[in-house]
Amino acid sequence: MKNERPRRTWTFAACAANALVIFFAASELTVAVGVPQKSTLPSASGYATQFEDVTRAAGIHFVHNSGAFGKKWLPETMGSGVAFLDYDNDGWQDILFVNGTAWPGHAGRHTTLALYHNNHDGTFTDVTQKAGLATEIYGMGVAIGDFDNDGYDDIFITALGQSHLFHNNGDGSFTDVTKKAGLWGPNEFSTSAAWVDYDRDGHLDLVVANYVQWSPENDIYCALDGKTKSYCTPEPYKGSSIRLWHNRGDGTFEDATQKAGLYDPASKSLSVAILDTNQDGWPDILVSNDTQPNKLYINNGNGTFSEKGVQAGIGYSEDGIARAGMGVDAGDYDRSGYPSVLITNFSNQMLALYHNERNGLFVDDAPQSDVGHASLLTLGFGCFFFDYDLDGWLDIYIANGHIEDAIERVQPRVRYAEPPHLFHNLGDGKFKEVTTSAGASFAAPRVARGAAYGDINNDGALDVLVATNGGPAALFRNAGTTNHSLRIKLTGTKSNRDGIGAVVRVTAGNDTQSQMLRSGSSYLSSSELVVTFGLASHTQADAVEIRWPSGQSDHLKNVAADQIVTVEEGRGAIAAKPLAKR
Repeated sequence: MKNERPRRTWTFAACAANALVIFFAASELTVAVGVPQKSTLPSASGYATQFEDVTRAAGIHFVHNSGAFGKKWLPETMGSGVAFLDYDNDGWQDILFVNGTAWPGHAGRHTTLALYHNNHDGTFTDVTQKAGLATEIYGMGVAIGDFDNDGYDDIFITALGQSHLFHNNGDGSFTDVTKKAGLWGPNEFSTSAAWVDYDRDGHLDLVVANYVQWSPENDIYCALDGKTKSYCTPEPYKGSSIRLWHNRGDGTFEDATQKAGLYDPASKSLSVAILDTNQDGWPDILVSNDTQPNKLYINNGNGTFSEKGVQAGIGYSEDGIARAGMGVDAGDYDRSGYPSVLITNFSNQMLALYHNERNGLFVDDAPQSDVGHASLLTLGFGCFFFDYDLDGWLDIYIANGHIEDAIERVQPRVRYAEPPHLFHNLGDGKFKEVTTSAGASFAAPRVARGAAYGDINNDGALDVLVATNGGPAALFRNAGTTNHSLRIKLTGTKSNRDGIGAVVRVTAGNDTQSQMLRSGSSYLSSSELVVTFGLASHTQADAVEIRWPSGQSDHLKNVAADQIVTVEEGRGAIAAKPLAKR
């Protein structure tokens, strides 16, 4: 098969209005993405991988609090995020839940963030109070990163109102340094966030997505049936620009939004993904917008960005509609060496799977694939590329759930609680939905929002964490396969300490994969800051290349599979530890 794919061209037409519900005529056409010659395609055995619900057995009892008390205010239906992080550097992934709280002046639960420490035996302990994170805010999203390069990951929480930065003290506790860091002041409806060293100075900067200008005082009455109040779409509200905070390198930040060319008050942003669209070594910013065009900010390499969303084909659907973009991720699912883009949308709009054509353009393959057909009626939020069966090809997970609990009254085919989507990568540019074969609890309907992946038991197989709106969280352990994997932990020296933004390429036999270590993505959530490569039947990686944000490149050869390797910038592998047996 040639490394080429059919090109499609179209002309975007301006739309007079954005419709909330859009129906697509599904095509039975199959689009094949070019596959590198002599590569190993996945085997059908990967379909049967199981995800076991271990929430209760793990000691996790978190229940999200939306604060809902009958008024159906917009923020109540947006949910919250989750994160995997190793906050105490013991080599085991801990878990953080973002929470809402009761509305001022209204009765309800007063709730806080929740931090669970990994006990190394399959269980977790709630250490929120001990860690100093029992802060009551109406939290939304989370981004994990070591902003001061002291070797301990810090926590940024977005919120309705004032967002917060918690500094990791290195002793198991955190201190709120929002004011000290210069982040105090903006009172916004902040959603997702991501750490990114956009100017490659070795210090992590922060990009924060903002939704709309909402308050209890300007809440708008909406009704599905013309009688009963329902949750509004963002269309009646004014938008709000994303915000870029530049890290000065002294523990403080400055607002660089205008200077960087990112100010756009029309945006209604829910998620942020970092990617290097054109492989020039400079991180770009992708923003999913709800009823506004998605934005793709290309890094000019001089501290500024140029917005290219519409020109790149990501701004709208193929028929020129600005969809209700929710979650977002980027990944090299076809091993082209270039990241493609996944965006979840509203029900009746289907997912977007924008393939990177490697010429500055993206083409949405979802309408002509199983990804589009299966997702037409569901409303997706959290999403990510990950290799769940370790066959060397990135698969797709989508967390679904509607925003309106009465939706079935007006749209009988649409549900409030919805099953997720798990799409297995067939290795030829196509995906197959395998949700029902991944476990009954895993496939159960939920009102899901944030979602993230991480390896909770260090066995090399990626587990899944999901938040539900106003309900209990769920942790799913990946039972694994017989396939091998290689996990790589990065330690920057010239680059930021986490190595965020580094691109790792792994070659095993004739198979070459690439992943960028990124903060953010999905929806309101952060996955672990470790890259995991499935090696299928290969027992070693013949070559590993790390391209750091600083421009430094490190190379490893003949790296044995089934271990986690720590690579320090400029030194190469400094530690290796075998993975646990599955």
